Amino acid sequence: MSWTRCRLGHRHWGPHGAAGLLLARDGTALLQLRATWAHRGGTWSVPGGAIERGESALRAALRETEEELGVAGAAVRTAGSRVADCGGGWTYETVLGVPADPGATLAVRDLAESAGHAWVPAAEVTDLPLHPAFRAAWADPDGVLRDFVAAS
Repeated sequence: MSWTRCRLGHRHWGPHGAAGLLLARDGTALLQLRATWAHRGGTWSVPGGAIERGESALRAALRETEEELGVAGAAVRTAGSRVADCGGGWTYETVLGVPADPGATLAVRDLAESAGHAWVPAAEVTDLPLHPAFRAAWADPDGVLRDFVAAS
């Protein structure tokens, strides 16, 4: 994958856009601490990354979550998404999901690009040093991400 510029000249990772998975359960969100060597390393966000050519945002979000936290796509039930557009045509889609089996223990482990992970209560998400784009999405007045986690 590579960096790209949208019509407004903003620099983004992934020429086909990017996607991530916001996994929620019991009023908490599964967040990932980005490895220090990754872009905006040392910040918290959802697992995610560039969408590959011909790949859907849903597939990309599930693939990235498996690559970064070891959570298999089959262990997730999706429940919609939220698309953020930079205004220049580049988009980041946050796929919303919950564990497919709410009673099962979800195996999560830190793999590529992950320096840690935590199930964070919705009310405490903004207490963390968040990736700037995730902070903006979380704080958006539409409340989609906050409401989804709080209602899980």
